[in-house]
Amino acid sequence: MNEKLLAIANQFAIEGNIASIDALGEGFINDTYIVKTEGESPNYILQRKNHIVFPDVPGMMDNILAVTEHIKAKVADPMRETLTVVPTLDGKLYVESEGNFWAVCIFIPDTITYDRADKPELAYQGGVGIGRFQALLADFDKPLNETIKGFHNIRWRFEQWDATIAADPAGRVKELAEEIGWVESRREEMLGFWSLVENGTIPTHVTHNDTKISNILFDRPTGNVLCAIDLDTVMSSTSLNDFGDAIRSYTNTGAEDDKCLENVEMSIDMFRAYTEGYLSEQLSTMSPSELEWLAFAGRYITFEQVLRFLMDYIDGDRYYKIAYPDHNLVRTRAQYKLLQSMERQYPQMQAIVKELASK
Repeated sequence: MNEKLLAIANQFAIEGNIASIDALGEGFINDTYIVKTEGESPNYILQRKNHIVFPDVPGMMDNILAVTEHIKAKVADPMRETLTVVPTLDGKLYVESEGNFWAVCIFIPDTITYDRADKPELAYQGGVGIGRFQALLADFDKPLNETIKGFHNIRWRFEQWDATIAADPAGRVKELAEEIGWVESRREEMLGFWSLVENGTIPTHVTHNDTKISNILFDRPTGNVLCAIDLDTVMSSTSLNDFGDAIRSYTNTGAEDDKCLENVEMSIDMFRAYTEGYLSEQLSTMSPSELEWLAFAGRYITFEQVLRFLMDYIDGDRYYKIAYPDHNLVRTRAQYKLLQSMERQYPQMQAIVKELASK
């Protein structure tokens, strides 16, 4: 057993004796380990939080504790229907060691996750998971820390965009007139939507901000949704961001970085399935303005990703990891194809929302 990991884990209020600590998952952002204990004691998840991506780990852990404690007070099985944060022996929510931040939660047994939603039935369940998470937190009224500045705030993204275009650090702007035009032609519409969030027409709530299917935990014996996990990005914003982010990922018939644009479309069947699952849990807590703009949220988040991929390409590929020189440009074009598909099917998306909301 890694002695450094053991020393870190032993600083938390873990029940029983630690038997083993092993790597868990691929760790794209955080390094994750499963801590197994002897006897009947629970097992635990130990994570090294990426303080480059998440510069305010203490604020993040405060957010996670506040949100999970709120959920625990509302559900039938609080040890399985949300995460349980484990404090350190001296009552903190994290351990700082050699410049790294570590946190622990209880491992929830007899569960399963999925890497992707490949059929409408699973998309429906993903919608149930995020809809339930938001519904349980609809009355949460405590302030949350902004752990990632300007996340999904298109006004902030356009400020970054304008500065990057002006600086042109990689000398690529002159080759990208068409792609830059894609972004600029939608500036007014996207800022108009965001102004409704800024002026309170569209209310703000607790948002998960990473709504892919792998962040929904399912009960293995029943197959039912248990809870949303990976709460590192929990903050306050419009709940429409979570819906839009899910639609961007669930409905794409191609890959996010698909070189063959013919593969990329928005599946209206997957849109319907996710929306039906989402509204089955969340509808009763939503305002008329949220329902009015729900379908648009898919376009908004997909547009934001077009902007961010293209901005990073112009900036010399400094934010997103790339596998080859034009990777961010390929991502830009694939996401733009998805955006165009959403725009083309937007009236149908709106009709589906209206139909499902009236049931």
